[in-house]
Amino acid sequence: MAISKENTRPAEMERVVTKELAEKFIEEQVAAIRAQVKDGKVLLALSGGVDSSVCAALISKAIGKNLVCVHVNHGLLRKGEPEQVCEVFGKQFDAQLVYVDAVDRFLDKLKDVSEPETKRKIIGKEFIEVFAEEAKKLEGVAFLGQGTIYPDILESDGVKAHHNVGGLPEDLNFELVEPVKFLYKDEVRCVGSALGLPDEMVYRQPFPGPGLGVRCVGAITRDRLESLREADAIVREEIGKLPVTPWQYFCAIPDFTSTGIKDGKRYMGWAVVIRAVNTVDAVTATVPEIPWNVLCTIRDRIVATVPGVNRVLFDLSEKPVATIEWE
Repeated sequence: MAISKENTRPAEMERVVTKELAEKFIEEQVAAIRAQVKDGKVLLALSGGVDSSVCAALISKAIGKNLVCVHVNHGLLRKGEPEQVCEVFGKQFDAQLVYVDAVDRFLDKLKDVSEPETKRKIIGKEFIEVFAEEAKKLEGVAFLGQGTIYPDILESDGVKAHHNVGGLPEDLNFELVEPVKFLYKDEVRCVGSALGLPDEMVYRQPFPGPGLGVRCVGAITRDRLESLREADAIVREEIGKLPVTPWQYFCAIPDFTSTGIKDGKRYMGWAVVIRAVNTVDAVTATVPEIPWNVLCTIRDRIVATVPGVNRVLFDLSEKPVATIEWE
């Protein structure tokens, strides 16, 4: 598919990879947003990921409380992420933040659903419905902010699938505001730092649109999901201490149990699988060597503190033949 002229990065555009260039970019985009929006209101689906967060911070800097950010907590985010979004955008920036606790709604829809693509479709459809419901409660919103970045355009000549406005009802006819659409990921991070976003948000690892929904393998149960969230936080904390960290590191919980021993008695528990990969293009991925003492520390912390888990495994599979995610 050919990329339209208005979606082509200008040939003369400098790479935004220094603080000075980031500040210049911010100044230009603030002026452009104000010229486009004027006194209008902008609605934005704020996931807490790098792209949507930088987009929100930019638009907020331009129009303040005329930006309305909707953060939908579907229960599939990593530990601490909803709280961080509320802290940063509810206090640090001058936007309006609408927090939607939709955990029960999503998890009820996902009950007993084990097929990965069906789970993805349910999560995507439900997100659009929740976002549309919140949009209809607001008055005077004519614009939709989106954290589309240049690789999204190159790959699809359009916007991100998991925040795609294409599924919104026809009566919600918004004009798009996409201030970072000509930036690559490293440039987005540079702009985020210049805007004052916290490092843990700016340098957040890639995260699938369905969130932990595709790392809680098979049918999602609330207890297994919570154990996954806690184990994942331990994996990210401990591997994150390494002098050089892998491109991505997380864990998954397969949908099977295994025998364990606790207090001298046998019981059935879950396994946690540690996944760490290095990649340049996400088309191929290699598995880095994680120091044995780090793996042992992760193992000991998980089995001691995470309910229901009695085994910790390390995934050595490269891409191909395996994919990075388990589902």
